[in-house]
Amino acid sequence: MDGVNNSGVSEFLLLGISESPEQQRVQFWMFLSMYLVTVVGNVLIILAISFDPRLHAPMYFFLANLSFTDLFFVTNTIPKMLVSLQSQNKAISYAGCLTQLYFLVSLVALDNLILATMAYDRYVAICRPLHYTTAMSPGLCILLLALCWALSALYGLTHTLLMTRVTFCGSRKIHYIFCEMYVLLRLACSSTQVNHTVLIATGCFIFLTPLGFMIMSYVRIVRAILRIPSATGKYKAFSTCASHLAVVSLFYGTLGMVYLQPLQTYSMKDSVATVMYAVVTPMMNPFIYSLRNKDMHGALGRLFLGKAFQRLT
Repeated sequence: MDGVNNSGVSEFLLLGISESPEQQRVQFWMFLSMYLVTVVGNVLIILAISFDPRLHAPMYFFLANLSFTDLFFVTNTIPKMLVSLQSQNKAISYAGCLTQLYFLVSLVALDNLILATMAYDRYVAICRPLHYTTAMSPGLCILLLALCWALSALYGLTHTLLMTRVTFCGSRKIHYIFCEMYVLLRLACSSTQVNHTVLIATGCFIFLTPLGFMIMSYVRIVRAILRIPSATGKYKAFSTCASHLAVVSLFYGTLGMVYLQPLQTYSMKDSVATVMYAVVTPMMNPFIYSLRNKDMHGALGRLFLGKAFQRLT
């Protein structure tokens, strides 16, 4: 990846959501706080799952990887954004911008694919409980995760390489918090038709196909839950899916606000929606998954208090 593209642009300027110094100071402390909460929350999830044998199950294996993805995602964007907000140097190199774009696109796709895999895990656990141990064997879980990583890496690489074909001229100012694909395409002065076509085709495969799979899985899960005779059994079965449903709704809701629109209508108001999926969603995921999960509560208690927590329980 060259440091200069074919139009001679060597860097971009990340101006953020607002150029007002007062607002930028507020944004700096807000994003710093959210970043620290996100890092601490996701690291605790990973540690609790890693060190507690009770959580060495497929559902928590995928949850730990989702937390790692969210941790990687915010670290790819927020530290550079904080530097830009705090200092007078708003520049990001051309290569640095494309690198940020690659990880941004790849990790969003990876988040989506892991959520689909978790939906499959819940489907097997509720609809085929007698086959769960064999259907979700450790080998298959690792294979599914490797497939998620491979597809997301290929997805990110495809769009990053296509972006290297785009010519940039005129303004180098990015009125945004990071190098986002739609923003870069709007700065282009060459044809971006190929980028749009590939974006639609690959987006349908990477995002809409897993979404359709998740919808089908939950239709069958709901049918299975409704056949459970006792109210207690229904509640227990649904409670294992509630956190996943909440995260999927938050993920697709915020993502749809940004990308389910033509490029020409993309405006500054969409930066707020981008903050939602790029910052708020990774921050909320640990809280959603641990809020009503007794196993996670116990694992976090044992992580902090060790044997003292075991005596209390």
